[in-house]
Amino acid sequence: MKVLIDIGHPAHVHFFRNPIKLLQAAGHEIIITSRDKEFALELLDKLGLQHYPLSALGKGGIVGLAKELVQRDWALYKVVRKTKPDVMAAIGGVFIAHVGRLTNTPSLVFYDTENATLQNAITYPLASAVLVPRCYEAWLPKKRHIRYDGYHELSYLHPKYFQANRETAIANGLAEQGDTFFLRLVSWQANHDIGEDGWTPELLRQLIGKLAEKGKVLVSSETPLPDDLRQHAYQGQVKAVHHVMAYCRAFIGESATMASESAVMGVPAIYAAETGRGYTNEQEQRYGLVTNLTQLDWRSLNIAVDDILTHSPDHWQTAHKQLMNDTIDVARFVTDCIEKFPTPLNDYQASLNN
Repeated sequence: MKVLIDIGHPAHVHFFRNPIKLLQAAGHEIIITSRDKEFALELLDKLGLQHYPLSALGKGGIVGLAKELVQRDWALYKVVRKTKPDVMAAIGGVFIAHVGRLTNTPSLVFYDTENATLQNAITYPLASAVLVPRCYEAWLPKKRHIRYDGYHELSYLHPKYFQANRETAIANGLAEQGDTFFLRLVSWQANHDIGEDGWTPELLRQLIGKLAEKGKVLVSSETPLPDDLRQHAYQGQVKAVHHVMAYCRAFIGESATMASESAVMGVPAIYAAETGRGYTNEQEQRYGLVTNLTQLDWRSLNIAVDDILTHSPDHWQTAHKQLMNDTIDVARFVTDCIEKFPTPLNDYQASLNN
């Protein structure tokens, strides 16, 4: 069968890379369409995956994103008409849902972001199926969704597919001795970021100042850092960042995805942003591996950092073991849903009625 995978963000490359391998190993043909956002194209190239760039991130807020929506829908429509895939899959899935409805091609939308309300409103009603983690907290189409025991990040960071290498981590910025703290700042340009603002420079300076007294600080930022903080910028390879994160004492950032990545690797995380996520809420409530902060002030952040530092590595290892016991091989689940659709949807909906 032919499977079209639509990539719109670097995190999507990570999510689909193992399902792509599993599908190819089973003899299926994979068609990849891509979007020029951050280093998504670079990741695809380094993985040796042929892809067709269809658009770049729309600039100028909601107007720019709306313009890109029209352009990308049309570009994807032409690819689908030419290649005739049997099924399409994507994270977020706005484009495949639209084009899938127009071309009568099944569209499988994997998603975990509840506050992307506008995107979800123009996607979910048109998607063939919406597949979400069990902890998803927003509306879903009643008869066209599946919940699963896991998180997106387990598709690529499950121990079956990823083993962190300390030498690789050190070569890419991890301190050889002592603690390392990883910070992440985002650009707030995604459709689900509209109306949100990030940390103030003052808050960032206070946080780095505190952490620098306790270890090495690495900052991955989608926007340029102030001159006085550039010494902390992450200089390692993009493909090595998970090796580095796996050995850090803690993650603190504006990225829910990277907070969850840390949690599924057993590293405590602070997700500090104005809006939350169902998956980071669950990772806090069930396992204590994430602290969710929507109050972006120094007092709250300082208390959260101190709380992490009071616990030993054994504490986090125990929490991580419980998380892994409670979750599935997400890459295998994604592969099965694509390969066997619509059977997984029908089976799941039948289970809800029993």
